[in-house]
Amino acid sequence: MVWTLSVGAAVFALSLAGTWLMLRWLRGRAILDHPNARSSHAVPTPRGGGIAVVVAVLAGWLAAQMRWPEDGFYLFVAAALGLSVLSWLDDLRGLPAWLRLIGQAIAVLVAMSWLGFGGDVFQGLLPPVAALVLSGLVWLWFLNLFNFMDGIDGISAVEAGSVGLGLALVSGITAHGAMGPLPGVSVAAAAAGFAVWNWQPAKVFLGDVGSVPLGFLIGGLLLKLAADGYWAPALILPLYYLADASITLIRRLARGARVWEAHREHFYQRAVAAGRSHAQVSLAILSANVVLIGLSLAALAQPWLALAGACLVVAALLTWLARP
Repeated sequence: MVWTLSVGAAVFALSLAGTWLMLRWLRGRAILDHPNARSSHAVPTPRGGGIAVVVAVLAGWLAAQMRWPEDGFYLFVAAALGLSVLSWLDDLRGLPAWLRLIGQAIAVLVAMSWLGFGGDVFQGLLPPVAALVLSGLVWLWFLNLFNFMDGIDGISAVEAGSVGLGLALVSGITAHGAMGPLPGVSVAAAAAGFAVWNWQPAKVFLGDVGSVPLGFLIGGLLLKLAADGYWAPALILPLYYLADASITLIRRLARGARVWEAHREHFYQRAVAAGRSHAQVSLAILSANVVLIGLSLAALAQPWLALAGACLVVAALLTWLARP
């Protein structure tokens, strides 16, 4: 526990200081996110601070790997770093959607060996090959939805911090994973350090270089949790992001919209458009996520009951966000 908390404190400090350094560097090179019709911000803001967050998370994981080695870890890290490079190029130049998708699919394929699961993610409900393919597709969707949902100040820091903390608590209670709670603690600590600079009014954004690899890393931890039998906590912890992104995608598909294009139709974006501040919306999501963390722990004993409660919490949050 002392080691885990010490590494967590170091990851927080690295994320906090690293984001500040990135902020200065990005400003000096005018790497800015300029407002447009689909943006939720009003002034040009440095984009790419997520580099420090990803480095901080991976530093914490490396500390865990040195103490509690886990097979396939370095392939997982290599895939995340490859995604970071691809996403950084996208931030700087803008890459075609098909090229981004191919790169993301390759990263998922490379990292699948670390997970080491067959049909267990779906608890034996599917044949092993079908379960493996579907798990990869779920992972690919999750890293993209995490990127799609990064649209207002503080939201990704809140979500990453909440899910990371929940993962740490579940892992600590169940003794899940060779590395124990440290991967989740690292995600939560890095998100907290970034939140200092990303809270309304945000001084820096994650950028794709932060949100895509972060979604990839968190998605891998959640799938690993489900593969080890804890499917209910793995579903409950990110349930708000899953619901908001998926419902919005289905609506856009039904309307024939180009789903890969930026838009302002997510529930949280509609709340901001209705007059709520970024901080109000992010705090509402944080409040719901705290309840989801509690329900994820309850799910260790009563999975279906906890999942039903989580659905009610998320439904209430979506209703509040959608209210004019």
